Amino acid sequence: MRVKDIMSSPVHTVRQTASVESAAELMGARSVTALPVVDEAGVLVGMVSESDLLWHRVPEDPTAHLRPRPDLDPQHRPGMVVEVMSPYPLTTRPDTDVADVAEAMLENDVRSLPVLDDTALVGIVSRRDILRAMVRSDEVLVREVQHRLDEYADGRQRWKATVQGGIARVHGSFDDETERSVVTVLARTVPGVAGAEVGATEP
Repeated sequence: MRVKDIMSSPVHTVRQTASVESAAELMGARSVTALPVVDEAGVLVGMVSESDLLWHRVPEDPTAHLRPRPDLDPQHRPGMVVEVMSPYPLTTRPDTDVADVAEAMLENDVRSLPVLDDTALVGIVSRRDILRAMVRSDEVLVREVQHRLDEYADGRQRWKATVQGGIARVHGSFDDETERSVVTVLARTVPGVAGAEVGATEP
């Protein structure tokens, strides 16, 4: 499964010269926790999150567990997005494998990644998008695997699919190794399937 299969597009963005208040309002209106930041030409220049917007917007409390931001002057209250955004954000591409994106998110402790096609911002993918696609019941998965197999076989049920623990198993006969390979790919690429086993014996 690729990023382009699950990303959100078009993308809600905010200008780097926008006010912190307008960015917060947009996040609330669009029910998102982060926004890509673009310049006047629409080029990605950063990411801004809810936590970024909170710096200097809450009363100072020595018992609070907010980590310090040494790059910000405690005497200055930022007014523009460019002052609080994270520059040079981690990005991904439409054809990147979702598993690789999930790993990058966990390693870098980020919740969403802008999706670039060359330099064009074409989408955004979040942890929620990945969870929605990957965490699915075996019952849902077996229906989708079976549908793909029957569709490939022109509506005939040439193969029988089962799914247990996210592992798809396909049983039936194959004309040749090429057909076996195609069926394996069809089962394995169903979102949420962790692996596929293809055999010639009925369960």
